[in-house]
Amino acid sequence: MYVIKKKAPKGDMEARKTMAGSVKKIVLAYSGGLDTSVILKWLQETYKAEVVAFIADVGQAEETEPARQKAIDTGACAVYCEDLAEEFAKEYVFPTMRANALYEGTYFLGTSVARPLIAKAQIDVLRKENADAVAHGATGKGNDQVRFELTYYALEPNVTIIAPWRDPKWDLISRTKMIDYAKAHGIPVPVTAKKPYSSDRNLLHISFEGGILEDPWSEPPDDMFLLTTDPRKAPDAPEYVEIDFEEGWPVAVNGERLSPAALMRKLNTFAGNHGVGRVDMVENRFVGMKSRGVYETPGGTVLYAAHRAVESITMDREVMLTRDQMSPKIAQLIYNGFWFSPEMRLMMSMVDKTQENVTGTARVKLYKGSCTIVGRKAPKSLYDAKISTFEEDEGAYQQADAGAFIRLNALRLRVRKNAGL
Repeated sequence: MYVIKKKAPKGDMEARKTMAGSVKKIVLAYSGGLDTSVILKWLQETYKAEVVAFIADVGQAEETEPARQKAIDTGACAVYCEDLAEEFAKEYVFPTMRANALYEGTYFLGTSVARPLIAKAQIDVLRKENADAVAHGATGKGNDQVRFELTYYALEPNVTIIAPWRDPKWDLISRTKMIDYAKAHGIPVPVTAKKPYSSDRNLLHISFEGGILEDPWSEPPDDMFLLTTDPRKAPDAPEYVEIDFEEGWPVAVNGERLSPAALMRKLNTFAGNHGVGRVDMVENRFVGMKSRGVYETPGGTVLYAAHRAVESITMDREVMLTRDQMSPKIAQLIYNGFWFSPEMRLMMSMVDKTQENVTGTARVKLYKGSCTIVGRKAPKSLYDAKISTFEEDEGAYQQADAGAFIRLNALRLRVRKNAGL
């Protein structure tokens, strides 16, 4: 983490003093993109307050220095830049993967699972700066406003929240107006007519939405994708990757032990080179509308598949079923912003219990957009070849027992039929 502060001009300080009881210092979740760059200046002008820019590095593979400098140039009184990549992978991505949480069976929750971490770190800055409020750039139509604010309230119940897109004083209700405002205030504009869609990137994924993607019938342009090679142009030879797990936690790739963030980066490179991890879906937002999103999750796609493969030979059938019944609910909680809820803690503690024996290795084949499990092994495997073999089993399994087993399971069916039902 590094922090840059500058002394507020005397005139600004005097202006704040004349506004008794008003917000004097705001901590803004800042990315350096169009929305938050405009909002930083708008907060200063509207609230006559100091604005602290908080930049969270969750592995977006972009230098924070340009964003830091842009925040200072736009008038931030202080800038906090925090490297959260390791914490993001270890405490957020991996637990979500261990829960096998996929929203609506498809979305790996890349944006959803990052928001509570960013909001938590933002609250830490609020306390350090003794600030009066937190602010974010999420719109009133999206999920992120809920994710940010539920976390704020869970960690700081009496916090003051400023959401410009819902503020009656906010009149920059279109991208065009925001771009005009930015130009009028000398703020560089990152959005162009050539690529009129928004994106969010972190260690787990990159998402694209809005603009030309709002037509669910329209195919995403080829040049939009950043993390994955076009499968048609991917290598003609497959690549094999082995991933080791210990109690459900990924710890090594191809025998090399890595930190959580380094492991994710390596898998992103392997899978991305082979075009693995593209998702195009229409999802149900928490606020009630449907939204089209396009995602690239190369490393996450491989990680989920490999983890599931090791589970297949190490988890008891009923334990797996119980965990899998919780998975959609856990995904929904994450998607809707309830990471710090008591029900989330309860279910994740149950997930922890299911993972105690998930230790082993999965071998994955990457080839032209596909991720295929081709091997799995574990020191305490529940797979017994002597029992499951189609060859002679040397008495390990008594096939005659199956008859009574079937008749007992058919009993209620026979009774119903005999009763004329």
